[in-house]
This record gives sequence, C-alpha cells and structure tokens, in this order.
Amino acid sequence: MDNLLRGTIYIEDIEIGMMRNLRKVVTDEDIEMFAKVSTDHNPVHMNDEYARDSIFRGRVAHGMLTAGLISAVIGEQLPGHGTIYTGQTLKFLAPVRPGDLVYAEVTVTDIDPVKRRVKMSCHCSVDDKKVLSGEATVLAPSRVAD
Repeated sequence: MDNLLRGTIYIEDIEIGMMRNLRKVVTDEDIEMFAKVSTDHNPVHMNDEYARDSIFRGRVAHGMLTAGLISAVIGEQLPGHGTIYTGQTLKFLAPVRPGDLVYAEVTVTDIDPVKRRVKMSCHCSVDDKKVLSGEATVLAPSRVAD
C-alpha cells in the first residue's frame, strides 16, 4: 500500500480541493479476510467455478472491501486520525478482481468550519477506469476543544 503521510489534518487547515489517495493490490487473502469479518461468503467472491458462470465471468472482490479503501484514505490521511464518518454514498461501476491495483482518492468539495463538517468526492479506479464513485461527509478533528 503506497499511502501518503498518515496523521491528522485539522478542520482549521482543510481547504476545498485538497486531495489524498492510496493504491493497494486486492489479494485473495484480502477477500478471504473480508468474507470472514463481514460473514459475506457469497460464492461470486469465494468460488472460481461458481463465479465463472456469473455476470462477472470470474471472481470479484466485495464492493464494500473496495469502499473500505475510501475509508482508509479518510481515516488515515484526510482529515485523518480523529475523523468521524457521518455519511457515505456509493455507486459501484465495475468489478474489482483479485490481483487488481486499486487507486482510491478523496477530494474536499465543501467545508463548514463551524460544524466541522467536510464533504468529499470519492472514487476508486483500476487501470484508470472508475470502479466506484461517491461522496463522503465527515466531522473533522479540531485543534480547539469542544
């Protein structure tokens, strides 16, 4: 995973247009661990033979595993540590397969400094093709105590 710096960007320092990202290869082990923790063992994720006969023509990663990469960018980089998720919309545009290198990116689109609310556009892509898009709303940490 080739993350940018981890830590916290406080609401006082966030600007519209700020962007952070990460890249991660989704492995068979990732899919197996996600199935275990989520209890979603749908055979389209777990069984090559079953998945070959699906609309995907092969195994795919869980959509929420891919969405979790957006969460990682938000929770580790922008705004980072101390961020509280309040909402997320997602559109799944294409499958992610074992071995795919996923690029996840978030960009600040709106800031309410009084409420510490930050909106961000989000997307994931594989080989420059968007596989997921959406919008996140979070409460950013502040240097000023509540």
